[in-house]
Amino acid sequence: MNAYDSRRPWHGVLVATALPLRHDLSIDYDTFAAHCVWLVDNGCDGVVPNGSLGEYQVLTAEERARVVETAVAAVGGERVMPGVAAYGAAEARRWAEQARDAGCASVMLLPPNAYRADERSVRAHYAEVAEAGIPVVAYNNPHDTRVDLLPELLATLHADGCVQAVKEFSGDVRRIYEIGELAPELDVLAGADDVVLELVAAGAKGWVAGYPNALPRAAVELYRSAAAGDLDTAVPLYRQLHSLHRWDSKVEFVQAIKLSMDVVGRHGGPCRPPRVALSPEQETAVRAATEKAVAAGLR
Repeated sequence: MNAYDSRRPWHGVLVATALPLRHDLSIDYDTFAAHCVWLVDNGCDGVVPNGSLGEYQVLTAEERARVVETAVAAVGGERVMPGVAAYGAAEARRWAEQARDAGCASVMLLPPNAYRADERSVRAHYAEVAEAGIPVVAYNNPHDTRVDLLPELLATLHADGCVQAVKEFSGDVRRIYEIGELAPELDVLAGADDVVLELVAAGAKGWVAGYPNALPRAAVELYRSAAAGDLDTAVPLYRQLHSLHRWDSKVEFVQAIKLSMDVVGRHGGPCRPPRVALSPEQETAVRAATEKAVAAGLR
């Protein structure tokens, strides 16, 4: 059974969707729509288009809007939480308004990432986007943004009324406990596939996930068993998946996940520049780990 909650639509397994591209690097919207439906049909609770995995940085404004509209038409706006990151708060707010008007129930927002923003800048950024009137899930990815949403700052953003949850991608699984102490009503979502068991076992309410793009049913089983405290099921499954899940925290995560999609018979396809293809060694490693998972019956 899906974990969708209309009051907190970010609960459960939400897939940061890869964007299928044709060989000419144009977007295959029909395949993307079918992919969103396939993910929900396989137990996922929703989709997160226009994140880094969706290559939002290299989309035109028209493409970015159409991606959101395609996902909404495919699975319903209540199950779509688009990324609305932008260099400026005004542009990020416009993307939040576009998501709201398309029928989405929430959005995901990185802090300012054009420079190392201080606390006042971060608070102003989230306050501006919150004015769009749609619930905001913060996205903490200090590795890429150079801005770390530490537990104290997240508690402040929550107290300001600007964020209702956070996708935690720092890799520091200890933070969930401090966030829970400082802001008990702020939901923590696992943000990296290779720490999902630790965070869900510690009380994370959801998982913004990468590898369900290729293996959704196995990911859902992992999440559900961990959330239920069934570690006898979750731990062995996690061990089987972890060699793949580690790619979600590597620089080449988009290429790796798209390749795994291709291996299992989905359409991952190429990436747009500046991303380049995996090296032969990387491709061999991803392909072997994916084939091993499939041979073990993981889907």
